[in-house]
Amino acid sequence: MRSSPKRLPALLVGTALVASALGAATLAHAGTGDGTDGRGAPVVAAAAHSGHTTAVSTRASADDPDGDGYIPAVPQVTGVTPSSADPPHRYFHEFQANCSVTHTAPDDPIVFPGQPGKSHDHTFMGNTSTDAYSTTASLDGGATTCKAPGDASGYWMPSLFAGDRKILPVGPQTIYYKSGVTDYTSVRPFPKGLRFLVGDPMQSAADFRGHPGFVEGWECGDSYFNTDFPASCPDRADVQLNIRFQAPSCWDGKYLDTPDHKSHLAYPVVKPGTNDNVCPADHPVAVPMIEFKMAFPVNGDLSQVRLASGRGYSFHYDFFNAWDDATLRALVTHCVVGGLQCDARGYDQTHPEAGAALGEDYRLP
Repeated sequence: MRSSPKRLPALLVGTALVASALGAATLAHAGTGDGTDGRGAPVVAAAAHSGHTTAVSTRASADDPDGDGYIPAVPQVTGVTPSSADPPHRYFHEFQANCSVTHTAPDDPIVFPGQPGKSHDHTFMGNTSTDAYSTTASLDGGATTCKAPGDASGYWMPSLFAGDRKILPVGPQTIYYKSGVTDYTSVRPFPKGLRFLVGDPMQSAADFRGHPGFVEGWECGDSYFNTDFPASCPDRADVQLNIRFQAPSCWDGKYLDTPDHKSHLAYPVVKPGTNDNVCPADHPVAVPMIEFKMAFPVNGDLSQVRLASGRGYSFHYDFFNAWDDATLRALVTHCVVGGLQCDARGYDQTHPEAGAALGEDYRLP
């Protein structure tokens, strides 16, 4: 039973109404032509753009049996107010999830659950089984390419191409888990099954540059803060194309997902009269701020570089939490709440006296 009425954000309602007014000719459908996907399941209309949708999700799945796009948290987190405390200053409060690429596929279990091939091509990291049919139960405890075996989460982003050649990041990529709020001691672990989309494949260059998750844009060599791919990068073995992008870190405490895959999360806001970052009142629960720091082995002439979703400013990514609860709690408590700069073991080499959250095998001791 949901604790509050389900109301779509005005932007989503407007999008749905516009889509309805434009008619079927402007909508992209994937199916047999009879309104189903070939197995009798209805196909949901989506705004035509490289396999992603700006409309609401209305597809049933094991996590969302009624297909309304809302997945309630059980239990919900209630009685929380945004913390405005100002703990002792610590420059770092983070740890890393170092995860390698597992596979690529035109799947997205968050935006297009149970609809293989419906999305543009994605590059997946972490859980080796992530596909269009992935659910909380299927990911939980699964095999992973992350250094910590307890991290069975799914991480994915649009695949990058140079012409028709797919360019995959090599080796473990850096996925930071940080505090996005000033009171780093108030950050708590993600609930199992929480999922969200960061960024928007439909965004313009200005949207991308002004996005609250924007850090350095696309960079290589001495070229920084690019909203689109730079024309070229130094043609050296030590130069790669990089991007950093941050996720929202304030949760509503109610839903593991919402129809737009974003509304249950929010970015921190600045407390009036201060420089402190706090969670907004309607999203009071501080959770780790994920930051993708991706490196693609391509340099030289970048004129043919593109994303599966389009131009460089269409970059976005997805996160589906399937951490072992105890492992994630240990890392968040030791590194984020503890104000440390940790590696994937939960060890801060500048504070060896603090020890590590995990053993040498990256498991709980």
